[in-house]
Amino acid sequence: MSSQQRNNCGAERARRPAGGSPRCLPTGAGGQPPYTETVYLEAINEPGDLQSLDDAALEQLAAEIREFLVDKVSRTGGHLGPNLGVVELTLALHRVFDSPRDAILWDTGHQAYVHKIVTGRRAGFDTLRQQGGLSGYPSRAESEHDWIENSHASTALAYADGLAKAWEARGMLSGRHVVAVIGDGALTGGMAWEALNNIAGSDRPMVIVVNDNERSYDPTVGGLANHLATLRTTKGYERFLEWGRRVLDRTPVVGRPAFETLHGLKKGVKDVVAPQGMFEDLGLKYLGPVPGHDRVAVEQALRRAKRYPGPVLVHVLTQKGRGYPPAEQDEADRFHGVGVIDPATGRPTGKAATSWTSVFSEEMCDIAAQRPDVVAITAAMLGPTGLASMKQTYPERVFDVGIAEQHAVTSAVGMAMGGLHPVVAVYATFLNRAFDQVLMDAALHKAGVTIVLDRAGVTGDDGASHNGMWDMSILQVVPGLRLAAPRDGAALRQSLREAVAVGDAPTVVRFPKGALPADIPAVRSVGGVDVLAEHGTSGVLIVAVGSMAGIGVDVAQRLSAQDIGVTVVDPRWVKPVPAEIVALAREHRLVVTIEDNGVVGGVGSAIAGALSAAGCSVPVRSLGIPQRFLDHASRAQTLNEIGLTAQQIGHQVIGWMTAASESLDVTVALDETAE
Repeated sequence: MSSQQRNNCGAERARRPAGGSPRCLPTGAGGQPPYTETVYLEAINEPGDLQSLDDAALEQLAAEIREFLVDKVSRTGGHLGPNLGVVELTLALHRVFDSPRDAILWDTGHQAYVHKIVTGRRAGFDTLRQQGGLSGYPSRAESEHDWIENSHASTALAYADGLAKAWEARGMLSGRHVVAVIGDGALTGGMAWEALNNIAGSDRPMVIVVNDNERSYDPTVGGLANHLATLRTTKGYERFLEWGRRVLDRTPVVGRPAFETLHGLKKGVKDVVAPQGMFEDLGLKYLGPVPGHDRVAVEQALRRAKRYPGPVLVHVLTQKGRGYPPAEQDEADRFHGVGVIDPATGRPTGKAATSWTSVFSEEMCDIAAQRPDVVAITAAMLGPTGLASMKQTYPERVFDVGIAEQHAVTSAVGMAMGGLHPVVAVYATFLNRAFDQVLMDAALHKAGVTIVLDRAGVTGDDGASHNGMWDMSILQVVPGLRLAAPRDGAALRQSLREAVAVGDAPTVVRFPKGALPADIPAVRSVGGVDVLAEHGTSGVLIVAVGSMAGIGVDVAQRLSAQDIGVTVVDPRWVKPVPAEIVALAREHRLVVTIEDNGVVGGVGSAIAGALSAAGCSVPVRSLGIPQRFLDHASRAQTLNEIGLTAQQIGHQVIGWMTAASESLDVTVALDETAE
């Protein structure tokens, strides 16, 4: 760094108000954020670049990183609040440990943006979460510093346990360190506790950093949250003890003996006031709580942990949204995840459209008003899954179980046994965690439990782990379960009411992320199946599942323009396959299914199986998501990439019908020749 840069930095520090680092993008005159000169950020291209910086430089760097994050994430959307909260922690981690030789594993990955900046990916933030750009989560393809790529919570400790075991078995653990960073919210997950049990049962060195900001989306709940809250008082006790020492040292005769007595009571008092013994009794050395925005204190704690010969837990207290007033003042989730916003105000720049989630939210409140037995369960995602309104109106009937999808489902079964009808609201991709509970608890007991899956199908910019493309496949194997895929807001309201009316089987309602499409009225109904379009006869039967209904209607118009007869139907309830689908298939030459789900074992496969079982020989062509992990991109870009646009599907169907007609013509000609 040049002497001119250092002088500029000194001038910047001199302009700072007394009492701490500059705030990130506070509102200035005219609502515009003030300009903060970048001095250090552009010189940080790898973790080693942090080592030569002194405390003042690192303080300035932290301010620059926060301003950078607000500037970039406000344009692309992303996980702003979690990253503003881990700036000092991330800098400390990369100064104490030698990544990638030392493995730093980020649980969930919501807080990995600062890590990406420090590890040479700063220039990519203009393309954050965009097709071909920087992932919003750790990505092994991006950097050797990213050991794991995960966005399902509570996994990092298990990864860390396995990696440490492997290094030990290969004689590679000496001189290397495995560090797992996990939030207090993720620590409530069952996998985290299974991993802790195994880690604590060994003497293998490992560092567990608990990033405690008291929240996931909402404030962290449960006994663990209460315990961590108690631990946060430890520092108060330590300060009291230090004050007592200073006072008693000045007291003649009795001062020192009195302090010795007080100090001798320390452990007993702390066990009452702040019983961190829970971790230590498990076999984990406990360090903390550490003020997470005091980088020096965090570094000191991490260096102690690094030297410790066994597993050690470092409890770090941070503030979500730190340094950005709009985030700090947001009571909902501290700007956990934002869309495109005005960086000066934190307000969305676009007009908010009615979402699928908001329709579910409204309907749940209406149902709850009419059905006192209906309750709701969320796995630490009250707002994102649309249960905040019901919680506000009926607080005693909404239960947040933390990041615990498995517990949510089985607890719901217990509620059903007790005479309630629970609605479990989770993201579709997170249902994977609770499959065993859906199968062996809900279905086996024929429990009247409704599971509502938000973010089903292609979600896009959050990448591979968030596309809800597995649910309709894995749920096909569950005996007795009924599955609805509504096409629009009206169908969602109808399906939800039908689902909570079922008391002798689990029901599932799934819908996608994003803006709600216009309602698509049915031309007519055949039993429970809605006919959405009819052009001609005896041609193609298009079974358009859920959110793909609009595309199905568009395809029908394209086929009609080519004089191909086509009927578009929405089964609404796709499991079990409605008998009406089989009857309609017999009236057509080809069945084409379109679904926002993996093609393997999906609705198309189920319909093909139902036709075969009924002795119906009409061919079935299934269109859906290929069985691979999809890179981050917009939903529209992803659908285009995988061939699920109306134009692409139309071309395919025309080709299939042309081939079928040619085959039919050949058969007729052969028959005529034979005569």
